[in-house]
Amino acid sequence: MNLFAPILNQMIFLFAFIVIGFVLARGNFVPENSAAVLSKLESFVFVPALVMGTFIKNCNVDVLDTMWKILVLGGGSVLVCILLAIPLSKLCFKEAYLRKMATYGLAFSNFGFMGNAIVLGVFGEAMFFEYTVFTLPFWAAIYAWGAPVLLIAGASGDERKIPLGERLKSFINPMLIGMVIGLVIGLSGLKLPGAVISVIDVAGDCMSPVAMLLTGMTIGRLDVLALLRKGRLYLTTAVKLLIYPLVFFGIFLLLPKNSFFTDTFFKCAMCVASMPMGLNTIVIPAAYGKDTTDAAGLALVSHVLSILTIPLAFMLLQKFIL
Repeated sequence: MNLFAPILNQMIFLFAFIVIGFVLARGNFVPENSAAVLSKLESFVFVPALVMGTFIKNCNVDVLDTMWKILVLGGGSVLVCILLAIPLSKLCFKEAYLRKMATYGLAFSNFGFMGNAIVLGVFGEAMFFEYTVFTLPFWAAIYAWGAPVLLIAGASGDERKIPLGERLKSFINPMLIGMVIGLVIGLSGLKLPGAVISVIDVAGDCMSPVAMLLTGMTIGRLDVLALLRKGRLYLTTAVKLLIYPLVFFGIFLLLPKNSFFTDTFFKCAMCVASMPMGLNTIVIPAAYGKDTTDAAGLALVSHVLSILTIPLAFMLLQKFIL
């Protein structure tokens, strides 16, 4: 399968919605709180529906043996991403707060909204099921360490240890609830009414375009020209979009060819590794009154450049591994 063309087409498709969102926000065609509304719709409706529907259709007793293997691979991958992010962030920023922001951005990219859209658009629902399982350790690391320690504590200036109870509360979220419901229904073989399945499917189909509109609206409220003049943003973006895929490429070279590792693991890990910076580095610190200029700049530059780097990353792996 030639991955370059379909992934490039998917990137163009997604970027078109980013541009639409950017124009809507920049031209004040939508209210100021539109991005916040879309974010809530994504978090509470569209993403949970997509995950639930995927698990209902693809989760059965036969795949349980494969699921734990994917979870282990995802756990190893998030560990690699974090171990890379901590020293590399020090090369990009000297200020403590910005270093924590960069650590989060490098370790936890936009593997959710954009990663989901690419996997779903290029590889289909069966692969999206495996990708969702693969990224569960990433979500766990975000809830337990990334968001509370790097973004919330870093942005608020409160360096106290966050109680375990507060961290555990974040695990009870709509996406996880949707996954559990889908898992139970899929494993039980329960047949839902056609109308219910249609509602879940249509809501899930909204995830990708709405996520990209949200990205465009968030960037559209920024001073783009001022952001593009910050040189260290390009350094950090190069680290994220070039070094991370190359590191995982090196890992792939050590794995046996034509196996589970070079199929599922290759697609899932490379998708996570090659994604641009996520939007949490903007949203969470902004809630604490922090300057999010650098974080917004990273989101802007990395999303634009990823249009080329993501297809190239997959083309490289396909040429030398598959």
